[in-house]
Formats: sequence, C-alpha cells, structure tokens
Amino acid sequence: MHQQASCIDAPFHGVSLHGMASVTFLPPLSSPFQVAQELRNTGLAVLAPSDVALWAGCALEELQELRPDWDVLVPDQYLKDGGRYRRRRHSCFVVLGADVQQVPHRAHWQPIEYNALHGGMDRWFEPLLPATVQRPVWAQLLCALAALSGAVFAPDLAPQPWFIEAHQFRIDTTDGIGRPTPEGAHRDGVDLVAVFLVERSGIRGGETRVFESNARTGQRFTLTQPWSLMLLDDARVVHESTPILPVAASGGHRDTLVVTCRRGGFQGSSLV
Repeated sequence: MHQQASCIDAPFHGVSLHGMASVTFLPPLSSPFQVAQELRNTGLAVLAPSDVALWAGCALEELQELRPDWDVLVPDQYLKDGGRYRRRRHSCFVVLGADVQQVPHRAHWQPIEYNALHGGMDRWFEPLLPATVQRPVWAQLLCALAALSGAVFAPDLAPQPWFIEAHQFRIDTTDGIGRPTPEGAHRDGVDLVAVFLVERSGIRGGETRVFESNARTGQRFTLTQPWSLMLLDDARVVHESTPILPVAASGGHRDTLVVTCRRGGFQGSSLV
C-alpha cells in the first residue's frame, strides 16, 4: 500500500475545528489490479477516480453523470442529535453474478453494537430515484462490488448472492457544522464497505480515519477527488469522518455514496 498517509496514533496537527484546513493527508492509493489483495492484507484499499472507472469497467464520465441526483436528496428525519445537516436516500439490492435485482423497499436497520446512536431502530428513508438505478453504470458498480466481495470473503465458495444496501448522503453546513459520522468510529455489521466521494464543495474538514479493530494503529487521509473510492473489510477496521465546516458564508456540502455488501441476508432479517 502507498505510504503517503499518516499513522492514526501519530500526533494530530491542525485538525481541530478551527484548523481543519491546515493539514491534508493524501489517500494511500492502491492499484485497481490489486484491490482484493490490499483488502486481504490490510483491510483497506483506496482508488483514484480514473482507477475506479477502470476497476468497474465504465467511463468516468458515466459516474460523473450521477452527481445531479444528490441535489434531490431528502432530509434525514432520524438524527438523534437534533441536527439538520444530513440528507439521504436508501435502497437495497441482491446481486448474483451479473444479475442485479432491486428488492421491495425496506427499512435500514443496524444493531446497537455497531451503531450506538441509531442502532436498534427501523429507519425508513426515501428510496433512490428510478433514474439513478436504471443507469447502466449503476449496475456496473454493484456488480464490481459483489465480485470483489466474493473474491475477498468467499473465494472458495460457489457464486452466491450479495445483499447490498446503497446510501446516498449529503452532509451540509446548515447548522454551521456537519457530521458525516455522528455515531463516531464504527463498523457497519457487513462484509464490505465502499465509500465513494461524489463531491466536496465549499468545505474544510471531512478527514477520513480508519483504525484497525483490535489496535491503535490506522490511517488518516482526505478524499478530495470526485469518484475516488475507499474500500473496507468491515470486520477488520473501524472508520469515521471528521466534521465539516463551511469556508464561506454561503455554506458547503460533502456528497458520498456508501454501498455495503453482506452475505446471507440483510441486517434485521435472514430473508430478502
């Protein structure tokens, strides 16, 4: 793995809320041909936008055409901290090989041990727009993630379905500060977590921090390029993103696409 990122247990310089723009660590970029091996070795892989397109078998322009869909997200009504800084949509899919099926709309559910703030409750978010999931590039992304999950987590098994949840997020500075991960450093209770940065606009902060689950060591870096991608082995690492602040009075936002892959069923049920 590329060694541009700093170790988490090293001193944190310039990362307070008033100094988040002073230091930016570059992401530890991986080769698109070594993603599975990076995940097996370290539990973390990061791809540059052009390599995401190469890895997924699509054109970068096709990914960029998805961006306007983040302008029509709806407010998250479940934030327990009372914030108004998060908008989102959520849909679920089952992927087996090249077959991608969107399942009937269902609640997002996590156990409390994975999400102490919002776990244990059914959260019914608005679904992704049909125009989003009907784009060919959408199926290409989900198939690439399912294939990677099979290669990393079930390499010796026959092809099996992967239960995929897709979340569109916009974190903005409506309240002066936005929190990408209000639950703090966490795991998601799945096999693979994929975080695509869709856009950063008018903000500082939003640093990604990835820790080994059973150690203090880890990495810190900032995703800045649209359609860069972070991939995580959820059993091996915990992750979080630091708060964002606006750089001007007009405010700003951070858009991400978070996709999780899980064997056996969606959380909260063993069935589709």
